[in-house]
Amino acid sequence: MNAGKLLPLVLTLVACSGKPYVVETAPDAGAIRSNKVYVVSHGWHAGLVVPADQINLAVPELKARFGDVAYYEIGWGDKGFYRSKEITTGLTLQAMFWSEGAIIHVVAVPYSPTEYFSQSDVLDTCLTGQEAGSLRTFVANSFAHDSAGHITQLANGIYGNSQFYDGEGRYYLLNTCNKWTAKGLKSAGLGISPMFKLTSGSVMNYLRAHRKECTDAQATGLVDVDVQQSVFGDAPASGGNPEP
Repeated sequence: MNAGKLLPLVLTLVACSGKPYVVETAPDAGAIRSNKVYVVSHGWHAGLVVPADQINLAVPELKARFGDVAYYEIGWGDKGFYRSKEITTGLTLQAMFWSEGAIIHVVAVPYSPTEYFSQSDVLDTCLTGQEAGSLRTFVANSFAHDSAGHITQLANGIYGNSQFYDGEGRYYLLNTCNKWTAKGLKSAGLGISPMFKLTSGSVMNYLRAHRKECTDAQATGLVDVDVQQSVFGDAPASGGNPEP
């Protein structure tokens, strides 16, 4: 196959790199931006931090598991790599080319994400109600559901008060944890192109340049919550294992 035929094929594979898919949202020009969400980068991996009460509407099992918390940090990644205590070259190659499947990592964040993840890079952006709803749908669609429509709880997570869940889709070279985060931002109405957002740096650089300010001082459910540290514990200085 010559280069002229190969390039379109590669671009098609990158663009259509599998579940979970972006949720399309219509332009919402002029609407109040009162829904603040965050993206946190732990080095190799970037994830979404969203208000718990918003996600609980679509995934009520999280409310039953975590109780009353302010936010969830949510990440999507390879089932083997994400849960491993030791990162090896073999495990990384397996995640890239022979993934066992995807999982979701949910962390209870009891107070301001910028404080909880003080040793990590944290950015925020404000969404309209329609954009927030679209992001909520994307996150809910990222959980695998059984025949009864319930999500599947797996092992405890890797830091803080956290839990793994069975995830939708398959991790591989062109469908990474950082691309998942970019898909979430795209679902939330940002103009990001997930196609080549394979690193956390590329996601954070985009958001740093294109984040939206809130247009309502009373951000719905998203004003930083001043809650003392409790049973949830502290986030580790590094934010946990970096995942690809």
